[in-house]
Amino acid sequence: MHELSVTESILNIVKKHAAQADAKQVTGIHIVIGALSSIVDDSVQFYWDIIAQETICATANLHFKRVPATLNCQDCNHSYTIEDELTPCPKCGSINIKIVSGEEFWLESIEIER
Repeated sequence: MHELSVTESILNIVKKHAAQADAKQVTGIHIVIGALSSIVDDSVQFYWDIIAQETICATANLHFKRVPATLNCQDCNHSYTIEDELTPCPKCGSINIKIVSGEEFWLESIEIER
């Protein structure tokens, strides 16, 4: 359910920047989501389709880019990537790991028509 508030935030940011750019219409929105983020693409799309109606963003396509997670073993200093779940170090088996990336969530770019 937290996707609703996240989607509302995206809409507010996009509308603000579209207004500053004198956009007639927003045509595309590119969102980056880390593999360990709890954000679900389909849920964001679902809420977007509802809350963006009758706004400058009503026909905008959402584009999701998933970024794999990078972890660093604090015992052997091995860095590795994973696609979804946290896993022990594949080199030494340690669970003493640090998340380097993969929790990202940001609005990468907005496409508009003037």
